[in-house]
Amino acid sequence: MVREVGLRDGLQSIATVVSTAHKIEWINAAYAAGQREIEVGSFVPARLLPQLADTAEVLAHAKTLPGLVASVLVPNFKGAERALECGADLMVVPLSASHAHSLANLRKTPDEVVAEVARIRALRDASGSRTLIEGGVGTAFGCTLQGEVAESEVLRLMQALLDAGADRVSLADTVGYADPASVARLFGKARALVGDRLACAHFHDTRGMGLANVYAAWQAGITRFDACLAGIGGCPHAPGASGNVTTEDLVFMLERMGVATGIDVTALLALRQRVAGWLAGETLHGTLWQAGLPQNAAPAALREAATA
Repeated sequence: MVREVGLRDGLQSIATVVSTAHKIEWINAAYAAGQREIEVGSFVPARLLPQLADTAEVLAHAKTLPGLVASVLVPNFKGAERALECGADLMVVPLSASHAHSLANLRKTPDEVVAEVARIRALRDASGSRTLIEGGVGTAFGCTLQGEVAESEVLRLMQALLDAGADRVSLADTVGYADPASVARLFGKARALVGDRLACAHFHDTRGMGLANVYAAWQAGITRFDACLAGIGGCPHAPGASGNVTTEDLVFMLERMGVATGIDVTALLALRQRVAGWLAGETLHGTLWQAGLPQNAAPAALREAATA
């Protein structure tokens, strides 16, 4: 339902390097709070993202927690090799529908990424691994480097990823350009094209519409969303792409709507406090931590309040 991506998308976008011990504490606390899918890092060269240099170690710990789906981002074939070696449950291969962003972020055109996914699928199958491949289509609603990205191009690339061997795909508003109407339109077309193989939505709250966009995607049939604790995150190659949807705000909204997430909001708020201590000086986001839970609306009672 809610995939925590703060340990990857969040930490890669800030200067602070969080220790491996603290990352493991984060995973343990998130797991105890009920989270069952966590993106623990990315297999990229340490010189490019020192914040994620310990991904293999963090992944190894995550795999000791029963029922936890531990995913990683892999930008290329070499990263996929490492993900398979380390036994990741899922690897996300990012593709930018914006050609300009694709070249800046991955040094490949979108269609070259599709070809890379075909190689990764062949590698996965040859290894006998059960690791899932998710093609993540980013800048699906536009890009600060290129501007408009045509819906037809997003849909073409999404289908191309599946044809190349991705098990499923996701759509991401990398720079916070989306609005509920455009989300409903694009996700509606995407669902009509590939059905349930469109498995996740990733929104940024750059312009304050993150949760509204989540709701629009929910109405279009999406039931799985990425989010970052404390709303950290962004993209180093997309100027202005600050602030992922905040995990604790998203969980609170869903629970308030009567959607069972299995996640304890109070425990998430406590974890946020710990993480804030590790990220002293960094900009954090979100509103639930400021306002607090409504009176007489403890997490166990949220669904009852929503359905009363």
